[in-house]
Amino acid sequence: MLVDSVPEERVESAPAPPTRRALRSLGLLVSVAVLLLVVVASIAVGAKELSLEQVWHGLFQDTGTYGDVVVGERVSRTVLGLLVGAALGLSGTVLQALTRNPLADPGLLGINAGASAAVVTAITFLGVTSVSGYVWFAFFGAAAVGALVWFLGGSRGATPVRLALAGTALSAALFGYVQAVMIMDKAALARMRFWTVGSLTSATNDTIWRVLPFLAVGTLLAFALARPLNAMAMGDDTAKALGAHLNRTRALSMLAATVLCGAATAACGPIVFVGLMVPHVVRSFTGPDLRWIMPYAAVLSPVLLLGSDVIGRVVARPSEVQVGIITALIGGPVFIHLVRRRRTAQL
Repeated sequence: MLVDSVPEERVESAPAPPTRRALRSLGLLVSVAVLLLVVVASIAVGAKELSLEQVWHGLFQDTGTYGDVVVGERVSRTVLGLLVGAALGLSGTVLQALTRNPLADPGLLGINAGASAAVVTAITFLGVTSVSGYVWFAFFGAAAVGALVWFLGGSRGATPVRLALAGTALSAALFGYVQAVMIMDKAALARMRFWTVGSLTSATNDTIWRVLPFLAVGTLLAFALARPLNAMAMGDDTAKALGAHLNRTRALSMLAATVLCGAATAACGPIVFVGLMVPHVVRSFTGPDLRWIMPYAAVLSPVLLLGSDVIGRVVARPSEVQVGIITALIGGPVFIHLVRRRRTAQL
């Protein structure tokens, strides 16, 4: 019997199929390239129309009007957007892994609500009026709620369900408090109305330096937790067999998410959907491995945030729409699609 065969030299010269790791690496490089393009757009495009030549002069030569607009405002705004976007993406990734809920976001554990409650308290009862003052109150409010959620969730005996329930209950109570105070105090309402929707308009170098240490610590901690969280995703018993320390991992995950989301919320206000959408979408093409989800989320979340900020500057010139409104408009339909797709997959 004659059997067809492929010549040996053709077999040896046939290109090897790309591995999944190579494709992930290539995708991450493409994501970084997209981020660089969005950064350029964030510096070049604004509510005030400037030509590319004027932007160039503002960056490298002019210290007058163009320098104030480009360097003093747009560059600080872009840097803060990069930091906050990465922080929201990483905190969402950690919380989704911690709660084993792919549709979880930083607001699930009440962190945004804690920051908002602290800021409205500072404005109404302590007379704080500056953004730099908001930062510290917002951060400590987020940290206090994160600690309270951990305690109510059972601390060492905490489970994903208990943490989610505790966070949801605290969020409802705190947002009720915020609305009540703002209704009773018109001055607080006027000062809080821009902060509560989330905005990068108040970005300054001072704000960046205040939140940078917290964001750096939270980022390093989140990446260090990728392996133990991967183990916990396979179940508590399997994670213990693999040497993971469940209570320590959960506590450190809560700390990382609180520090990241708290600092981001302190700087810009509560920005929704970024920490939910990006990790969830990334997981669809990287798989469940957090060692890949986290780098992608840290790169693509600033793409979404800065891209939304650029859109908000353009659509209402010479005014602008706050970035929190744009991300909500984008995130609402996307969230509905994700929920419907998840429900269809379960049927």
